[in-house]
Amino acid sequence: MTIRISSGIMPITVLLLDKVVEAWMFASSAVISNEDLYLFNTGQSFHAYRFLGAHPVQMDGTAGVRFAVWAPHARAVSVVGDFNGWDAAVHPMEPAGTTGVWVRFVPGVGEGARYKYELLDANGSRRQKADPFAFRSEKRPGTNSIVASLDHGDWNDAAWLAYKRRHPPYERPVLIYEVHLGSWRLDAPEQFPTYEQLAEQLPPYVASMGYTHIELLPLTEHPLDRSWGYQSTGYFSATSRYGSPEGLKKFVESCHAHGIGVILDWVPGHFCKDDHGLRLFDGTALFENADSRIAEKPLWGTLAFDFGKPEVRSFLISNALFWMDVYHIDGLRVDAVASMIDLHFDKPDHMKTLNKYGTSEYLEALQFLRQLNEVVFRYHPDSLMMAEDSSAYPAVTSPTYLGGLGFNYKWNMGWMNDFLKYMQTDPDERPKLHSQLTFSLWYAYSENYVLPLSHDEVVHGKRSLLHKMPGTYEEKFANLRLLLGYWMTHPGKKLLFMGGEFGQFDEWKFDAGLDWMLLTYPLHDSMHRFVRKLNRLYLEEPSLWRRDHQPDGFAWIDVNNAAQSVLSFIRKGGALDPPVVAVCNFSRRTYEAFRIGVPRAGVYRLKLNSDESDFGGSGLAIPAEIEAEKCPMHGQPYSVEMPLPALAILIWSAPVELPLDIEADETSH
Repeated sequence: MTIRISSGIMPITVLLLDKVVEAWMFASSAVISNEDLYLFNTGQSFHAYRFLGAHPVQMDGTAGVRFAVWAPHARAVSVVGDFNGWDAAVHPMEPAGTTGVWVRFVPGVGEGARYKYELLDANGSRRQKADPFAFRSEKRPGTNSIVASLDHGDWNDAAWLAYKRRHPPYERPVLIYEVHLGSWRLDAPEQFPTYEQLAEQLPPYVASMGYTHIELLPLTEHPLDRSWGYQSTGYFSATSRYGSPEGLKKFVESCHAHGIGVILDWVPGHFCKDDHGLRLFDGTALFENADSRIAEKPLWGTLAFDFGKPEVRSFLISNALFWMDVYHIDGLRVDAVASMIDLHFDKPDHMKTLNKYGTSEYLEALQFLRQLNEVVFRYHPDSLMMAEDSSAYPAVTSPTYLGGLGFNYKWNMGWMNDFLKYMQTDPDERPKLHSQLTFSLWYAYSENYVLPLSHDEVVHGKRSLLHKMPGTYEEKFANLRLLLGYWMTHPGKKLLFMGGEFGQFDEWKFDAGLDWMLLTYPLHDSMHRFVRKLNRLYLEEPSLWRRDHQPDGFAWIDVNNAAQSVLSFIRKGGALDPPVVAVCNFSRRTYEAFRIGVPRAGVYRLKLNSDESDFGGSGLAIPAEIEAEKCPMHGQPYSVEMPLPALAILIWSAPVELPLDIEADETSH
């Protein structure tokens, strides 16, 4: 028997043995197509959630649920639940031929029913497993899957989707507010906000602060709060801590209504070992690699996916598309890419393996990431796919057809580590570390970068951003304002973890809310106003983002002034965008008259002074405008003189007629 199947690229022909088809047709009246099963088994099923899992359906006029699970080495599988007394003898499942998929239609079952699969595994042991494709799960400590429909009603975000199509991210501002939903606001332990409550509170706040996107720590169901969602058991289940799938839909709709994109932290690198999860699913290493040296993640106590297995690739890629298809998520931040692509990552010597070429690259993981990005951009071309990658692996944001991994952004972990180390150093010692402040510009255009000041930098004893800063109480705030000012003017898109915007002093606590009461203290309230002003300035000045990924969008004025710990540089946009001049004083010294070179005559207008008294600074008087003089300096034909406060950044709008060497036809936007 020959069936014509579409692979998504071109038609292919598959020969199916008659006995396989007959066995499948005998298995159940809840028919799943042979095409879907074939594509799943070959790693080409990109919407496997549409037929695997628990789906409310009508069969021969009878309402019920079709259950389908992949467990190729199980000797027998039953669906058990509160509808059959958890008795495996009541609803045994049937194999769909030799595909490894088991199916059963159970009449009379509806949404809200709790269930699991009971397997007689390859070793003859009985085990109950949650559904890998469950769309809803019990709130921990419960571990059952829950029948849920994917039909959440009509969406009301067409305007947002149209905006995304018209405005690719490369040439627009991207300013991300990273959030852990359970601790953004938490009134008391265990009193999690609901998705609906968050929909009313979080998007308006984020929009009022000037952010363009929210990035959510993982929302996939997970058993341990302390894992923050990075060790999952339910890849297709939005965590029940905050409510229902319908509630999450309302939250995303609210974000889009406020002009805020939603990025989800996504963890395809590893999963937790809890008995009800994916580990040894059918008694064998099914989702993980059979070689424990490859499967084990000793640093985290988790297991890596077997990226060489076609069905695992179908599972993961379908999951990526699921969040975009079903919940209109605008992008994924792919966690721990460095750990995925390196067979030696954080492993002791006895666990290190080599690929067929004798190197430590995990070739199957690299191929998976390329396929993932190709598929995501095929179906959702305006998505954000961001790699959290601490390695030096090249071409992470280059197209796959050029040998790259195909992401459109990569977190700049090198910049983050160097910059935070510099800023934590006492200002009097900073001249010795000047190169750590400037080195990032040597590679700033090797990838499309996001500059992350993320949750990872404010936990595990690392202290909050404010607490990292050296000096007196007032100097800590001045240093943080300076840190954020340099971060905002440095090339690259931006990400800030919640609490950083008002100077959270304690490091992040996942089981407690942010310390919003700090806004009753003057310097914290001033910091909040400063960040709002800085964010708004970023949005209003195209030169701070339009040419983020083009070397001619940046030019040093003076990069070598280590003795005074002062940096000055220009950011450039289109020919009609006023360039921005930034002057950063990382020292404790105040200068009544500080001169820098500039390329052209004209008036330079002050856009932001981090030392303003309204922001908690000294209030040193800075003129609103300064005029360039015909006094060559720093290799420039003109120069300007200004007062320069200690531990401060001054941001100036330069005359638009600066020679930018940008073709006029590039200014259409």
